[in-house]
Amino acid sequence: MSIIANIFVALIALEHFYILVLQMFMWTSPRGRKAFRMSPQKAEATQVMAANQGLYNGILVAGLVWSLVQRDPMFAFQLKLFFVGAVITAGLYGGLTVSRRIAMVQGVPAIITFVLVLLAGL
Repeated sequence: MSIIANIFVALIALEHFYILVLQMFMWTSPRGRKAFRMSPQKAEATQVMAANQGLYNGILVAGLVWSLVQRDPMFAFQLKLFFVGAVITAGLYGGLTVSRRIAMVQGVPAIITFVLVLLAGL
């Protein structure tokens, strides 16, 4: 179960790294605008805000990766719960305030991952 949980944590980290790239470096590009369903005007107007959000996604990525390389199993377990929990919180908040799609893309996979991490820790 631990290997499956770690694979899911790694996938969450990869997803958020991709979001970081979109938000920090591709926000105004066609791919960035398509991913976030924005007009060129809105993308330009919100570019600085998006880069800031991308930085926060980078912090989540760093924490998730840290949880995977941490040698102390109990501390790694705690890190996984904390950082996956942060992703759940962000996904649910985004789902409530911006778009249900955020909850589905970020929140649901993170909830599944959280459960897998809990089961692996038992």
